[in-house]
Amino acid sequence: MMKDHTWTELTPRLLVVPLGATEQHGPHLPFTVDTEIAVALCESLARQRNDVVVAPALPYGSSGEHAGFPGTLSIGQEATETVLVELGRSAGAFAGVLLVCAHGGNAGPLGRAVAKLRYEGRSVRAWSPRGPSEDSHAGRTETSVMLALRPEAVRLDKLETGNTTPLPDLIDPLRAGGVRAVSPNGVLGDPFGANAKEGREILHGWGKSLLNSVAALAADVMM
Repeated sequence: MMKDHTWTELTPRLLVVPLGATEQHGPHLPFTVDTEIAVALCESLARQRNDVVVAPALPYGSSGEHAGFPGTLSIGQEATETVLVELGRSAGAFAGVLLVCAHGGNAGPLGRAVAKLRYEGRSVRAWSPRGPSEDSHAGRTETSVMLALRPEAVRLDKLETGNTTPLPDLIDPLRAGGVRAVSPNGVLGDPFGANAKEGREILHGWGKSLLNSVAALAADVMM
């Protein structure tokens, strides 16, 4: 973790940057779900590989689709893309950069930022966890993961089923009117049945996928 080092101690390792968001996650989950998941995955990766170093998390991103709910803090797509591009440009002392993003709303600016940085000849990649399309926000997946990571933050007495329509079928009205237009409680999925054991299994699967991605990136950097 960069927070544990000084500049004289940073050898040319792969920089892993957790990308999250500060946005509503239904009546039962905290605003920081995406950031906490990204940080947990990056910290797990660092425990398994000594050739990576984890940067402080970026806790704000493109969350305009959640603006209909109090407390959501968004810097928008353009600002998110700019921040990621400038972060990548400043990371020349590292062997490469991997942006680990746990917020789907960052996908557009993240993809554009990575494309721009790679066009400039920089070794930058992105990775994001995958989940069921009918359970994309504050449903069983994220609730289970948070029960594994920080159970005291989950309001089990406030679980509510949201819109369980697969995300591809919701994307047009969601883009037009935001999440509130398709789910008044802010949930895209059904959190009932969530449990910590399932959350640990999900984290393990995501962690394995991330580890494989880093192995491929490390090989690419060494070529």
